[in-house]
Amino acid sequence: MCTLPALGLGTCFLGERPETEDDEKAALLRGLSLGMNLIDTAEIYGGGGSERLIGGLFRSGQIQRGDVVLMTKACPQNARQPAIYESCDASLRRLCTDYIDLYLLHWRDTETDLADTVYGMEELVRRGKILRWGVSNFDVSDMEELFTLPTGSNCALNQVMYHIGSRGIEFDLLPWLRKHGTAAVAYSPLAQGGRLRRTTPDFMSSAALGALAKKYGAGIYQVALAFTLREGDVCAIPKSAKTAHVEENAAAAALAAAIPPGEWAALDAEYPPPSYKMHLDMD
Repeated sequence: MCTLPALGLGTCFLGERPETEDDEKAALLRGLSLGMNLIDTAEIYGGGGSERLIGGLFRSGQIQRGDVVLMTKACPQNARQPAIYESCDASLRRLCTDYIDLYLLHWRDTETDLADTVYGMEELVRRGKILRWGVSNFDVSDMEELFTLPTGSNCALNQVMYHIGSRGIEFDLLPWLRKHGTAAVAYSPLAQGGRLRRTTPDFMSSAALGALAKKYGAGIYQVALAFTLREGDVCAIPKSAKTAHVEENAAAAALAAAIPPGEWAALDAEYPPPSYKMHLDMD
C-alpha cells in the first residue's frame, strides 16, 4: 500500500488572489514544519494558480523538493493521449519541479477511456515524470473496472470526499480499498467549515462534537478532523490559508489517537454511519 502521512495540506482555492498569497505561503510552510509533508493540488485549482503558488516556494528555496510529497491531478479531458503528457509537463513547469510523486485522474467523465488513461500514467512513470499514479472520485464500480485492466492495480490511491457528515464510503468503498491495498485520501475532511451537504446538524451546533471537544480540551473542528483520522489508515488533506488553522489541524492526529474507539459512537446518532449503498459525494 502507498504510505502517506495522516495529514497533508490541501490547496483548493489557494493561489487565486495575489493579495492573499503571502498568508497562503506562510500557511503551507507552517504545515510542512509541523510534519504535514504531503501537498495536494490540481491543474484546475485557480486555473493553475495553486500549482504556481507551490512552485514559487520551490523556486525561492523556501522548501526543498525532497522534503515534500507532491500530489496533483489532471482533468478528464487531459487524461488521454497525448494530452496527458502535455498536461503533466504543464503542471511540472508551474510546480517548478522535474517530477510529481502522485499524479491523479481528478474525476471520471463519460468520455474517459480508462485503458488509455492507465497507459498514459504508466508511460509517465517510465519517463520519470511521475513516481506513482492514482485516481480521485472513483466509486467501487469504477475501481473494479480499473482493476480489470492490465496494470490497473498499480493505482496507488483514491482521493474522495469524506467527513463526518458524508460517511457513505464507509459502507463499501473504504472496505474495498483496504482489501485491495489501495490508500484512501479524504478531501474536504472539514466539509469546508461544515458548509457542504449532509452536515446537519452544523458542526458548531453538534452536541456530540461539542461534548468531545470539551472533554479533550479541543476545538470542534479538531474533533471533526480527528474523526476522519480515527482508523489510522485514511490520509486527510484539509485546506487552510491561515497558519493558526494549520496549527489546529496538525493537532488533530494526536487527538484521534487520544480518543478511545468506543467514544466515537456518541456521534452516530447525529451523523449516522451508512446502512446501505450511497452515491459518492463529490465537490
